[in-house]
Amino acid sequence: MSEHGPTPEVESIDDGSAGEQTKGAIRISVVAALGGFLFGYDSAVINGAVAAIERQFQVEPALLGFAVASALLGAAAGAMTAGRVADRFGRLSVMKLAAVLFFVSAFGAGLSQSVGMLVVFRVIGGLGVGFASVIAPAYIAEVAPARIRGRLGSLQQLAIVTGIFTSLIVDFILAMAAGSSHDVLWLGMEAWRWMFIAMFIPAVIYGGLAMTIPESPRFLVGAGRHDEARKVLSTLLHPSKVEATIERIAASLKRDTKPSYKDLRGPALGLLPIVWVGILLSVFQQFVGINVIFYYSNVLWEAVGFSEADSFLFTVITSVTNIVTTLIAIASIDKFGRKPLLLVGSTGMTIALGVMAFVFGTAPVVNGVPQLGAMGPVALVAANVFVVAFGMSWGPVVWVLLGETFPNKIRGAALSLAAAAQWVANWLITVSFPSLKDVSLGLAYGFYFVCALLSLLFVWRLVRETKGMELEEMKG
Repeated sequence: MSEHGPTPEVESIDDGSAGEQTKGAIRISVVAALGGFLFGYDSAVINGAVAAIERQFQVEPALLGFAVASALLGAAAGAMTAGRVADRFGRLSVMKLAAVLFFVSAFGAGLSQSVGMLVVFRVIGGLGVGFASVIAPAYIAEVAPARIRGRLGSLQQLAIVTGIFTSLIVDFILAMAAGSSHDVLWLGMEAWRWMFIAMFIPAVIYGGLAMTIPESPRFLVGAGRHDEARKVLSTLLHPSKVEATIERIAASLKRDTKPSYKDLRGPALGLLPIVWVGILLSVFQQFVGINVIFYYSNVLWEAVGFSEADSFLFTVITSVTNIVTTLIAIASIDKFGRKPLLLVGSTGMTIALGVMAFVFGTAPVVNGVPQLGAMGPVALVAANVFVVAFGMSWGPVVWVLLGETFPNKIRGAALSLAAAAQWVANWLITVSFPSLKDVSLGLAYGFYFVCALLSLLFVWRLVRETKGMELEEMKG
């Protein structure tokens, strides 16, 4: 699949029909997107455990931030290697491997006896996140009809935010059942440990369902398994289109050269301009601070005076908001286009983050705790407006653009680089927040505000619209 990028054959699978073939594409896309569910669950499950981990292991802020962000290091490595593994062993093999990694991480993190042990198993889970974050969009792109490619590609983000929501609900239920996240729940183990262990359930479900969907027809043709490819394509295409599609796939594979990072070189600071666009899309998606909300929201609201129970409730409400707005994006992305959604989202994020920076930055601080007073509800509303703006734009749209904006020749290598940049940016934001929070929440949100404003200018000047374009039309 050329590292892990979608390929020209995506468009060959679109015969314009909306019957059983389209239903088949939707069904297997939904199963593939379940990797995003585990991606979201693993990323956000740490939220409910942060305070308990800090208390149990007596962790300093910098080390706490590293522990929370450690999964992202594994995710970057997984994103960089998923494509090569998929090209050699198949897309389904990568999905199954991701499920195994999630399973191991669930029990390893839950049974950790030190911060170092926790970091190791979070990195293992991060590898699964990295695999899932790229294999699902790539697989979906290889079976999705062009007319609904944006919607099916957005299923990845819907699965991610649903996984986030589920993990937060599980965290809330377990913490309330025990009395708090650091109190003992079952078998002499604290609630925070069960938050991690519970991830084995969706890991098993994902691994099992991965066995019910077909291998990518592009991989099958590339491996010389034409009979199997015909069988898969017959569920996605009218029978009269199958042979022609196989011929086009085979012809394209003959034209393809092995992807190389050398192909990304250009005059703009050493890279092609379109590669920088992909990298900056990834970086801005993280630098606006969205994952601070999902990794640290409990700690954030407790830090400004709310109880643990109220903080859990606020986090769950925010997660539900994220799901609803992602559904809005899925319904509108193929109608209004990618760029308009990004512009509206950047505008909303800039306003919301500006309000949060002002509220936190001007609040009096007593014993290290900002006293929001009557401004507390304002900050809570602003946080949810921020999530709405992100959820209907930068959340799902960036995944779609990264899958379709690069020219065929460089798609695999460019996707690899952009995905790695996304995880590195996520890591930087996540690991820095505890220390920034201790200096000033106003400073932290002021930085996210500046990034949101810059993202607006970036989209307006440099991001092009790709709605309705064939993948072969993408230029560097």
